[in-house]
Amino acid sequence: MSMKKVVLLMLVVLMLAGIGLQAQEKPRLGVLRFTNETRIEWWTVSVAREMQDMMASELASTGAFTVLERNELDAVLGEQDLSESGRVDPATAVKVGKVKGAQYLIAGTVTSFEKGVSGGGGKVRFKGLSVGGQKDKAYIAVDVKVVDTETGEIVDTRTIEATVTAKGAGAGLSLRNFSIGGDAYKKTATGKAIRACIVYISEYLTCSLVKGKDHSCMSKWDKMDAKRREKTKSTIKLD
Repeated sequence: MSMKKVVLLMLVVLMLAGIGLQAQEKPRLGVLRFTNETRIEWWTVSVAREMQDMMASELASTGAFTVLERNELDAVLGEQDLSESGRVDPATAVKVGKVKGAQYLIAGTVTSFEKGVSGGGGKVRFKGLSVGGQKDKAYIAVDVKVVDTETGEIVDTRTIEATVTAKGAGAGLSLRNFSIGGDAYKKTATGKAIRACIVYISEYLTCSLVKGKDHSCMSKWDKMDAKRREKTKSTIKLD
């Protein structure tokens, strides 16, 4: 084989290797703070942050994305500035200008929430204090948007729902219609519904952004969405 052919073959191999590396690059995501469009009594700024953190953690745990930390970005930039100040050992100093940019921003909005409690186990109530077993049910719906950071275009959107029923026994205190249960918040139906919804969102984004909208996994989500739409339309009565 001539030297010219060898060089050409090497160039082709390198080009194919470069294409392969680009194809293997994980989508880079940034997660925005969740917002709320309902009249949820327990909604606070801290809940919005917690849902943002849960979403980032779930997306990172899939191994399918590069999830960029935005909550602590000021701390990251501060560390870079410290390295540039000359007060840090050059051998351990971080490189300035290496913060990666997100390809997509994930925005979530709570658009529906319902909670129902049915008694059980002989619950006793006295002056706001309740003792006994109960069955707690919660439903939550979150509208998810995927925004392309280069164009600002919404490239994907989906409504994800979760319904959870939790059984528990113990003491709880009701203050101004806000229930403080004896169990930890995350063990309540509301906490579990939130977590379930976050997990579903991460699974959907893995299917949509990584496997592709033409992948067979999308049929599952399309069926769920069609069912949600039919259920919503059935609640509307037109003259």
